[in-house]
Amino acid sequence: MSGSSKILLGFILGGMMSVDMGGPFNKAAYVFGTASIAAGNYDIMAAVMIGGMVPPCAIALATLLFKDKFTKEERQSGPVNFIMGLAFITEGAIPYAASDPLHVLPACIIGAGISGALSEAFQCTLMAPHGGIFVFPVVGNAMMYLAALVIGTIVSTALLGLLKKKAA
Repeated sequence: MSGSSKILLGFILGGMMSVDMGGPFNKAAYVFGTASIAAGNYDIMAAVMIGGMVPPCAIALATLLFKDKFTKEERQSGPVNFIMGLAFITEGAIPYAASDPLHVLPACIIGAGISGALSEAFQCTLMAPHGGIFVFPVVGNAMMYLAALVIGTIVSTALLGLLKKKAA
């Protein structure tokens, strides 16, 4: 697989990591990524992991930038998602998605998909099945991988700001 096919696969896998944040779609993408490591296709796991990092990072940033869109409790627990996201623990975003799925999920899926696609476009690789920023030293093309993470997070954050209604 090459070129635009890899980029499309990266978008799909990144988005799948965000669809249900730890559920069956997320796990299907993750298992595909880990199986790809065994087959020597290290770019796929890179797209999968970055797709799982975006939702909690975007939630954390959105709770800081768009305070009127989140309840007091959501704002207080929001920054913890930076740690979870950077450690590749997608599940930190679940309470936010559960409270407003029609607005949170599309924002997270699009940003995660963009990060996965950019990871493929930048030819990033990852030989570790988990670890978030702790495995960045073994990421191939780490600076562009970081750029893909930042871009996807910014896209999701901006979409959260646009799509979410003001908190009651």
